[in-house]
Formats: sequence, C-alpha cells, structure tokens
Amino acid sequence: MFTPIPAIDIRGGRCVRLVQGDFGRETRYADDPAEMARHWQSLGAQRLHVVDLDGARNGVRANAAVIAKLLRGMAIPVQVGGGVRSLETARALLEEGADRVIIGTRAAEDPDALSEWVAAIGSERVVVGVDARDGRVATHGWTTATDHHVLDFCQQLCELGVKRVVYTDVGRDGVLGGPDILTTQALAKYVAVIGSGGVSSVEHLRALANAGAEGAIIGTALYQGRLKLEDALEVAC
Repeated sequence: MFTPIPAIDIRGGRCVRLVQGDFGRETRYADDPAEMARHWQSLGAQRLHVVDLDGARNGVRANAAVIAKLLRGMAIPVQVGGGVRSLETARALLEEGADRVIIGTRAAEDPDALSEWVAAIGSERVVVGVDARDGRVATHGWTTATDHHVLDFCQQLCELGVKRVVYTDVGRDGVLGGPDILTTQALAKYVAVIGSGGVSSVEHLRALANAGAEGAIIGTALYQGRLKLEDALEVAC
C-alpha cells in the first residue's frame, strides 16, 4: 500500500521546515507540534513522520518532552527519528507510543550494530534514514558527508536484516522540485522505500508509487498549501 505521510520537523520545541537541510534557512509553521499532528490526523493522515532536528544534528534529544506529548494525542501510527543513537532511546520512544524508530547517524557510523537493533525491537519497527548529498550518505542532521554510496549502503542494510528506509535527497528537500525517482527505483530492489525530498504534487506521488516506493513524506508542499492532504491521500492504494 502506498501511503502519503505528513512530516513534522521539530526544532526548539516548534514545528519548522528547513531548505536543503540548512539550519540557517528555517521557516516556523507552528508553536505546538502536537497541535499540528492532531491537525494532520483530523484531515485523514494514515501515518506521521516526526523528526527531532536538534537531536539529528547533535545527538541530544532536546525535544523529547514535546515528542512524548505529541505521541500521547495520536490514534494513528507515528514514526520518529532524530537523535536515536542507542537501543535505550529507541525502546523509550516505542514505550511512549511511537510505531517505528528511525535511525540515521548511528546506522551510517556503525551499520554492523543494526543486526542487534533488528533482533531487539523487530524489523518492522526499525527504519533507517538514508539521507544523501550527491549520492553519498549524510549524517548529523545532514551536515556531514560519509564515504557510503547510497546504493551500496542499502544493499548492506538488506544483508543486515533491515527491511525499510526513508530515502531523502537532501538537495531536493524543501525546494519542491520533485523527488529522486531513479534512485528510489534502484533502492526498492533491496528494501522497502519511503521517498522524501522535493514532493510537491500528486504527480510526484504517483511517480514514486510507480517507482516502487511504499510511501512518501510530504513537508513544505503541505505547509505552504501547494498540495492538499486530501488530494495526496487519493494516491494511497
């Protein structure tokens, strides 16, 4: 089933959007992320994608209390990432009500540990955030480039028991120019892919679905009103 997923990015306790992962290019959309989450839920969202931007950049989950409050008000599944760098943190999020945890920096820096994560909390609850700049995996809130090529990295993830990734082309994120269809299609041969970065139209969503993605994260286009959630949900199948 293809699922459009609204994004809620949190920085300093507020709901924001960045452009191309640049912390200096921030737009604030709401002071209460929990209220925004309830808004998307009321419009029919089937799942939410929540990221602690502060945690993603520096590994300290400064927005933990905000996210816990958000999770308490949800009747739909929520996947949470940003600063999830230990099994203890992952377990805490699941106990608070998260449906899945997203591991980014820790997965890129220590991929062999993922087998332990999958064994401990289950392959359906572990998602790896594969964020890319120029084909290479980026970490620490998209600020640091690694030597991992995206395709090779996802092949390795598959061998380690990971079933699902969120793939983001950082250069496309927040600029509404369309997602990276070719890479999404290539990655879908190895893992289930949720596409992210650049989605701004129903046509983009259909292209991702046709490329084999199981879902798409939508951020800026929803917040700017360029794409209505009800129209996006018509692509769900």
